[in-house]
Amino acid sequence: MKISAIGAGPAALYFAILRKKARPKDEIVLYERNAPMQTFGWGVVFSDETLGNFEAADKPSHDAIVSRFKHWTDIDVFVKGERIRSTGHGFAGMGRRELLGVLQERCKELGVQMVFEREIEQADIERISKESDLLIGADGANSKVRKLFEKELQPTVDVRKCKYIWLGTDLRLTSFTFIFEKNEHGIFNVHAYPFDKTTSTFIVECDDATWRAAGLDKASSEESVAYLQKLFAKYLDGSKLLTNKSLWINFPTIKNERWFAGNTVLMGDAARTAHFSIGSGTKLAMEDAIALAKHLESDDSQTALRGYELERKDQSARIQKSAQDSLLFFENVKRWHDVQSPLALTFNLMTRSKRITYDNLKLRDPDLVAKVTRDFNQTRGYTDTDRPPMFTPFSLRGMHLLNRVVVSPMCMYSATNGVPNDFHLVHLGARAMGGAGLVIAEMTDVSPEGRITPGCAGIWNDEQAASWKRIVEFVHERSRAKIGLQLGHAGRKGATKLMWEGMDQPLESGAWPLMAASAIPYYPHSQVPKAMDAKDMELVVSQYRAATKRAVSCGFDMLEIHMAHGYLLASFLSPLTNRRTDEHGGPIANRAKFPLAVFDAVRGEFPKDKPITVRISAVDWEDDGMTEEDSVALSEMLRDRGCDAINVSSGQTTPDAKPIFGRMWQTRFADRIRHEAKIPTIAVGNIASGDHANTIIAAGRADLCAIARPHLDDPNFTLHTAKEQNVDVWWPDPYFPGKLWKRI
Repeated sequence: MKISAIGAGPAALYFAILRKKARPKDEIVLYERNAPMQTFGWGVVFSDETLGNFEAADKPSHDAIVSRFKHWTDIDVFVKGERIRSTGHGFAGMGRRELLGVLQERCKELGVQMVFEREIEQADIERISKESDLLIGADGANSKVRKLFEKELQPTVDVRKCKYIWLGTDLRLTSFTFIFEKNEHGIFNVHAYPFDKTTSTFIVECDDATWRAAGLDKASSEESVAYLQKLFAKYLDGSKLLTNKSLWINFPTIKNERWFAGNTVLMGDAARTAHFSIGSGTKLAMEDAIALAKHLESDDSQTALRGYELERKDQSARIQKSAQDSLLFFENVKRWHDVQSPLALTFNLMTRSKRITYDNLKLRDPDLVAKVTRDFNQTRGYTDTDRPPMFTPFSLRGMHLLNRVVVSPMCMYSATNGVPNDFHLVHLGARAMGGAGLVIAEMTDVSPEGRITPGCAGIWNDEQAASWKRIVEFVHERSRAKIGLQLGHAGRKGATKLMWEGMDQPLESGAWPLMAASAIPYYPHSQVPKAMDAKDMELVVSQYRAATKRAVSCGFDMLEIHMAHGYLLASFLSPLTNRRTDEHGGPIANRAKFPLAVFDAVRGEFPKDKPITVRISAVDWEDDGMTEEDSVALSEMLRDRGCDAINVSSGQTTPDAKPIFGRMWQTRFADRIRHEAKIPTIAVGNIASGDHANTIIAAGRADLCAIARPHLDDPNFTLHTAKEQNVDVWWPDPYFPGKLWKRI
């Protein structure tokens, strides 16, 4: 088999080693534009887990790599005049040139042909592809191979906002070092780490405005280094910054829908990039090589390439998601720099990618987590300074919560004619007794036409209100939880089947007329809603007002207005569902007019000492939909009208949305709204544990955590989590023996 690779970085070199070991008779040729051991950048970092993979794949190169490693366990964070150290991590680094040298020498031993200082153009790629059984595109982020086959591979390149320059220094660092230095031009971030006995990597990053304010957009490489040498003089302590093809550039986040086309396959940065702040680029490239070599042991190359694509796309997506979360932290560090204490900002940094969490960091560095927890409590004036963040109190107006756990409003589709029944009493009562600080009842509709399904709860008549009052009284009498009601109207997503019969699918009989911002059906086969006119809007406002009066009579502690997930009010907010050309269409200020009128009506009828929150979809996860900037602007409008917190969800506006799921995946939207709109937020979205809740709250990303499915699995989620964390909390008197019991 003849295999050719364009690019001879770590990915291609390592693949050639593994393939030559497995199939010595294969002809493998690597084409590289640079000279041997010539590369951009300085050092590379590996984790212990990655090294284990290398040892299993090729022990000789593993041993040669390990023998050159610089090891360390600490992370130092310099911010606002303080140095905060975290220990217990474990890193190993080496020079990029040294790594190339090791791999090139191993390739020579095995008979791999390496052609250096050869610039490969498109015509060359086409010719080499025809001459080869397999062509590997390992030519980096600016891959010519990817460009040639872009129609088949379908790449996307997202050029990010910050500028960065990859430098070295002769400063002998002993830790992974982050520096946040603010001057008159803005905030500069440093990512630095040792990689041999005398040299360290020193990457400087800043946003575009800071870069331009400092005049670096017009500076030469030498002038940039002189500026940074002066800026970081107190950290460099007389050491010099070093260059190696060092220029200011923007990081490109690269993805490919397909990783192979015909006999051509991508590896490394040609296939995908991961931001340097998590140090995974070289690791991913070499793990690509391991996977491709493994799959090519099959005799069928197309089957092998499909298997490789499936494995690496899935694994890489998780790393890339973490890398993107990390990237977003550094892009937006000014959001937190001036408002968080050095300890809080350090914890925020450490948990930015969600790969490290509160509990995980406690295992690595219990002293740091103890300091972060004390700092969290002291800065808020709490006397119990060792209490985990999720179990600290929180208040909205006159509603005082014992902890930060919220039972998320979840539709149960179990009401009859909108009347909640014994199921709802048991469901909500059990979760209130289960220890959550706040229980929010499911989306409860303000009219029969506002239901999602025939099983949805309502509060448009007195019978429904009487049933709700019974539930509220039970919660107040039997628990210390507060209880809220979410008011909503389904809009174009109404008149559908029960969830377990076909979610969002239109009723086959018994449907009711629908209305929305525009006459656009949810599915092509869904009912077409009426585009609302002024009289329709007046009617709905009056229905919300009447529902609020009934909620007051029930004794609810708070209300939440549902403006998310494509329901009626959300259909006005999203440009995907609002195609109006009148005063209610166009920019967000216009699209928000009717939802804000509803809010004003509800706020006007609800007691001033009781809070109102609003659930929104921060983004639609579609082009031309609701943007993060829109959601911040909306939150500011709501704040100014007396909204007390924003419950930040996303998507579900149309069936075409493509959200990027993951742990705590919507929290970043709550974080942005909390800091930019300056209003408390409720985070929601795969918050699966107390560990997740502590991480979110300690990092300052939200004030409350709405937890859904875990509460369906365990009504006593909060009580059980308190036991796991050794926190003394209130238990219902009849259940007190359970507080003392320990599972054997």
